[in-house]
Amino acid sequence: MGSRRAVIITTSVLVVVIGAMVAYGAWRVLSGAPDKVSLDAAVASLEEQGASQPVTVEATSDQFQEDVAQVTTVNAPNDGVWYVDSNSGSFTFDESSGSFVGFRVEEELARIGSTTAVGRTGEIQGELLIEDGQLVQVSVSADLSAIVTNDSRRDRAARHALNVSENPMATFVLAGPVPLPETDDSPVSIEVLGRLTINGIARDVPLVLDAQMVDNTIVVVGSTEVTFADYDVTVPSAIIVVSAEDHGIVEFQVLFTRR
Repeated sequence: MGSRRAVIITTSVLVVVIGAMVAYGAWRVLSGAPDKVSLDAAVASLEEQGASQPVTVEATSDQFQEDVAQVTTVNAPNDGVWYVDSNSGSFTFDESSGSFVGFRVEEELARIGSTTAVGRTGEIQGELLIEDGQLVQVSVSADLSAIVTNDSRRDRAARHALNVSENPMATFVLAGPVPLPETDDSPVSIEVLGRLTINGIARDVPLVLDAQMVDNTIVVVGSTEVTFADYDVTVPSAIIVVSAEDHGIVEFQVLFTRR
């Protein structure tokens, strides 16, 4: 009788423990998606920190150095080269007030339902050139081997799917000059076309950039939808994943400052 009672107690404890683990796992999945990028949120976060200060950038591309040398006069207060600011704000998966690039994918999970898988990296660098009131050049790169999600297992799956062991860097390069609207530091929105490279494969993509000047910082946010097969990326699979979209959103929040 004592042995039977011990088995019942042990079984009950195991059920409770397993149930708690499942509940915790479900909570992690369902509570793990941060909000979509928002210009209002990015600006508010930067203003809370106070005005960001210009940072010193040690290395720049030769092409951009040539562009700077060719600019002999500044015809507008924002003309010049602006660099990705990795010092202002902070970056974590849950709350990113600094510069980052990431993705969002819709999933259907067994016994849980619909959820959004999000991955982000704060390891980015790049620059943009404004000249004569035009956005002349933009070049930004992100280290996808530093992608983080709300779960270390998902981190590994995302990095494997993106083939970061062979092609860790994703890049975006503006296709050509774009006129900038006149503004008194109020928000602006512009449509651009550029070359997005993921997993060593480059595609032309349209972007809508929302931007605003906050003291000495240009805050830029945006997103674009991509089809994973276009970049030879296979959506990670797992027992718990019933289905996952074959497309997703690439989103970014980037702070630019001048020297």
